[in-house]
Amino acid sequence: MIYYILLHLLLLSWTVFNSLSMPRLGRRSEITPSVAILVPMRNEEKNVEGLLQSLQKLTYKNLRFIILDDGSSDSTWKKLTEASQKDPRLSIHKGSPLPENWVGKVYACHQLSLLAEEEFLLFLDADVRVSPDLIQEALYNFKKNTGLVTGFPHIPLKSILGHLLIPMQHFLVFFHLPVLLSNLTTWPKASAAHGAFMMFRTSAYRSIGGHFSVKNSLVEDIHIARVLKTSGWRVRLVNVTGSVSCHMYNTSKEVWEGFSKNFFPGLGRSLPAAFLFIFFYTVVFLVPVPAAVAGAVTGNYLFLVPLVLAVCIKLTIDLLTKQKFWLALFFPLSVTAAFIILIYSISLSITKQGFTWKGRTYQ
Repeated sequence: MIYYILLHLLLLSWTVFNSLSMPRLGRRSEITPSVAILVPMRNEEKNVEGLLQSLQKLTYKNLRFIILDDGSSDSTWKKLTEASQKDPRLSIHKGSPLPENWVGKVYACHQLSLLAEEEFLLFLDADVRVSPDLIQEALYNFKKNTGLVTGFPHIPLKSILGHLLIPMQHFLVFFHLPVLLSNLTTWPKASAAHGAFMMFRTSAYRSIGGHFSVKNSLVEDIHIARVLKTSGWRVRLVNVTGSVSCHMYNTSKEVWEGFSKNFFPGLGRSLPAAFLFIFFYTVVFLVPVPAAVAGAVTGNYLFLVPLVLAVCIKLTIDLLTKQKFWLALFFPLSVTAAFIILIYSISLSITKQGFTWKGRTYQ
């Protein structure tokens, strides 16, 4: 038990060090290069107004907004048309039909990139809301050889499954990714990115062929970061939870579909990686539960320590990413839910049922 406790102490220490190694937004750039904000929309009528209100509060001046309607069947285009008549910085476009061997969002982003000539390209999702000084703060994080600045936004929790699983996005990054290696080297395997907030230096983006280089990827954000690093550019991962929020997954059903689409593909569709993930999390984060019960029953309270430390690991990350502190108490349930959805994601891949998102199915 002593060695088991030492393992959890080591993991807690690593989590604190790794989390504090990730830079935050805050300091502002003094330079004012041209920036284009690019947003793909597909059936986003509920987000048009909120997104545009957020963008219009940005304090950066050398800025333009480009939005592409990716085959919406609701009132997205109508609302965009009305909005474009009120803001000269906003241009709207209808997307072309999806070609073979392309993922829908990736093709929409590719089309958007062809419409922009600015020095920096900021891709946002339609459900994102940003703070007024975001552009200056993001530009500050670009060094001479930085091709991409990205980060995992704060995600408000609105469903039971959302409470359990959505904070696990941040957990997987803060716990597993060696942040210093990710930000200070071009090692492709030490990469993470979030498609809801990706700001590219245009010259770097063009040099790799942009989204064309990852046209059939369901986890294009991670893959395009790796392509950039392979080409010699650095990717800077920052903690943007204080400046960017993403109102995704309003229901448990949306959480289920979104995570099942990304989980197994995010592991490279590797069964060994999936089994290793389940084994490691079982040993480190689930075994402490029966151990704590046994300790409470027998009066050997040393057996409670691993569970307390496991909760502290989760609490550290939840606090840094502005999530509800009490969620850490349900960490074993979050791990169990992650196992279930990973197994389901594996089944979708193996049985060739495919992954469904936004009315489209991908293999």
